[in-house]
Amino acid sequence: MVMRPGPVFPSRDDPVVAAASEGVGGPAGAHARSGGRGWWTPARVLIAMVITVFALGIAQKSYCHADQWARPGNAQYIHACYSDIPHLFRERGFNDGLLPYFDRIADTGNIQYLEYPVVTGAVMQAVAVLTRAGAQGVHERAVLFYDITAVILLLCAVVSVLAVMKLSGRRPWDAAMVALAPGLLLAATINWDLIAVAFSLLGLLAWSRRHPILAGVLIGLGAAAKFYPMLLLGPLLVLCLRAGRLREFGQALLGATTAWAVVNLPVMLLAPQGWLTFYKFSFDRGEDYGSIWLILMQTAGHRLPALNLFPAATLLLLCATIAVLGLAAPRRPRLAQLLFLMLAAFVLTNKVYSPQYVLWLIPLAVLARPRWRDFLIWQACEVVYFFGVWLYLAGADRGLSMQAYWVTIGVHVVGTAYLAAMVVRDILRPEHDPVRADGSDDPSGGVLDGADDVLSLIQRGRIGELSAVGAPFDRTRATTGGSRALRCRRDR
Repeated sequence: MVMRPGPVFPSRDDPVVAAASEGVGGPAGAHARSGGRGWWTPARVLIAMVITVFALGIAQKSYCHADQWARPGNAQYIHACYSDIPHLFRERGFNDGLLPYFDRIADTGNIQYLEYPVVTGAVMQAVAVLTRAGAQGVHERAVLFYDITAVILLLCAVVSVLAVMKLSGRRPWDAAMVALAPGLLLAATINWDLIAVAFSLLGLLAWSRRHPILAGVLIGLGAAAKFYPMLLLGPLLVLCLRAGRLREFGQALLGATTAWAVVNLPVMLLAPQGWLTFYKFSFDRGEDYGSIWLILMQTAGHRLPALNLFPAATLLLLCATIAVLGLAAPRRPRLAQLLFLMLAAFVLTNKVYSPQYVLWLIPLAVLARPRWRDFLIWQACEVVYFFGVWLYLAGADRGLSMQAYWVTIGVHVVGTAYLAAMVVRDILRPEHDPVRADGSDDPSGGVLDGADDVLSLIQRGRIGELSAVGAPFDRTRATTGGSRALRCRRDR
């Protein structure tokens, strides 16, 4: 008879949660219900968590909301309640009924058109139409524009948390780290990044269910909202190369490029200058907030020559290192591990690190290293940076000096590097990986889950010969669904 083990309870698996549970009766017992029956299922509890955290995030911006993000001076930075959303409604022509990419925007410096990818632009335009119909006065409309957008972003946050729950296999409660993340509370409504996050996670969920074309389509749509999801294809290529699954990778690549092209081509052909603005803006921007390049520029006192070369070269070097790690590790890394390392490398080497970029990393950090201690250490560093950047923008007289701001950038860099180092350690020493501790392989890996190695820089035999913890890896335990990656056989 085949017995399916229940979910992993954090209070019995994670030392931090186990210690915290002592105040409410201790860890879950051996006969605790899985949560699959009854009204309070894991999904519903997680939805309640993310809605609560999102509401707290809205409340954190209440000072700016009450003043319609219109008070002059640096109050928005001092109170750390700034958001791009109402400002861009006023400053990118949405209040005036201008059409993104087609109509020029007056008095915005060098930016003549909307500097966002087309899916994000389409969402902005749709919300702007509703806003203009529902309010009068530019400031009232800006607040309504923020409110409607916040509802859309909340839905994206819920989708993201539920996707992580599904991707976590037997560990659905790991998604609570996403739902309760301080970074989500503080940064969810700064910009439209959660749209791309939701698309990318749905793409990974489709991949885990062995639908590579659909996975590619969703990743491509995410890249049409914020280009970073396209970076996910690099680690996927490395792991598919090692596992001999290039056919599935090709299907995902085809889906991604086709979906991206379908939504981009109409704007590209009909309004080429407007469409190109996002890419030109990204290329032309200088050393910006949150980056190590800003520190170097401010130290030197002038803009770095050939700036685009340094981030690109550093990123390529890190990408090559990640690829070697993926091909040479003693056991093929889990997909989420390599994806997190890829995005961590990107944000650490990019010309800018906006506070909302933490939203890209949170779900992958949870899937790659589901340990509350490491997650909270990293999130604490991100909270330091979040308040640091706003206080720096407030000015040295009421906020942070330039040198103090450098310290907060360093805290962000060290925190992200620390979590990446823990993921690398799990890859090199899989016995430390919480996900593989029970003999599972890669619950979110789809066709990679339980697959043999075809290409490896260091030949150590087939995956079926040795598990991460030294116990035999039973191929019957690796199935098509991430949540079904482990089977327990018991004779009766």
